[in-house]
Amino acid sequence: MNKYLKLLRVEQWVKNLFVFVPLFFSGNITNLDLFLKSLFVFIVFSLAASSIYIINDYSDIESDKRHPEKCKRPLASGAVSKKTGLALFILLLLIVVSILSIGNVFIGWEIWRTAVVIATYFLMNLAYTYKLKHVAIIDVTIISMGFVLRVLAGGYMTEILISQWAILLTFVLALVLAIGKRRGELINAQLTGKTRKSLDGYNVQFADIALAISCTLAIVCYLMFTLSPEVQKNYHPRVFYTVIFVVFAFLRYLQQTLVYNRTESPTKIVYKDRYIQATLVLWLIVFLLQIYFK
Repeated sequence: MNKYLKLLRVEQWVKNLFVFVPLFFSGNITNLDLFLKSLFVFIVFSLAASSIYIINDYSDIESDKRHPEKCKRPLASGAVSKKTGLALFILLLLIVVSILSIGNVFIGWEIWRTAVVIATYFLMNLAYTYKLKHVAIIDVTIISMGFVLRVLAGGYMTEILISQWAILLTFVLALVLAIGKRRGELINAQLTGKTRKSLDGYNVQFADIALAISCTLAIVCYLMFTLSPEVQKNYHPRVFYTVIFVVFAFLRYLQQTLVYNRTESPTKIVYKDRYIQATLVLWLIVFLLQIYFK
């Protein structure tokens, strides 16, 4: 069973929590009806994302076999056969289509806008898997757009209007994650002497500059989000002070990456770094107070 969970990359489902962003920032997280709709989107998006992970691993079997870490993946290691992988991919697609069709009966017309977003995500990542992940800049842009589509799916399902600054913030935050991961891969490639086609068009200097620009844009977008008229109206006016936590978190991440030369993906750094974790908890507490106890 464990090998199938690894194939589905269940641990990556945490990314799909972005579908709850509209619900959280609108102050409706305690609305049971809207919460269940967001949960519905989370499940469907997670299954769709897992189907992409399977087909991505399927297309990369040969290259993954030569990678020190990826060779342990179920398809590359042979723990799951290629036929079983394809069968599971098709099964997931059928489940997604079935859930959306059934959901239309109980939820209503808004599910079809969500379905279009999920279909866009699937087709975009299919193109990424077979071609675009080898095209520099476009590859990280597609990854970032995936997070934006998650937010849009949650917004469409709950019919919650999403701030333009929130959408931009989501995009540049995902860009930080994508570029940070590419930088780590570049450093590891220099150390091992083994490079990959997906790193063509990148070098460490470019990654450092792009990472710094993306972090700056993320901070600016967050600040503008907190100062936007709708946020100032719906939240406590002093919500913009939470930018202090955001600035510290990004500076700490840049320190870990550029000073201490940590090569893990940004998500792994967040999982390990106590300073960033403490900052995120403090930000969450303060932000919740601004939204729900203003």
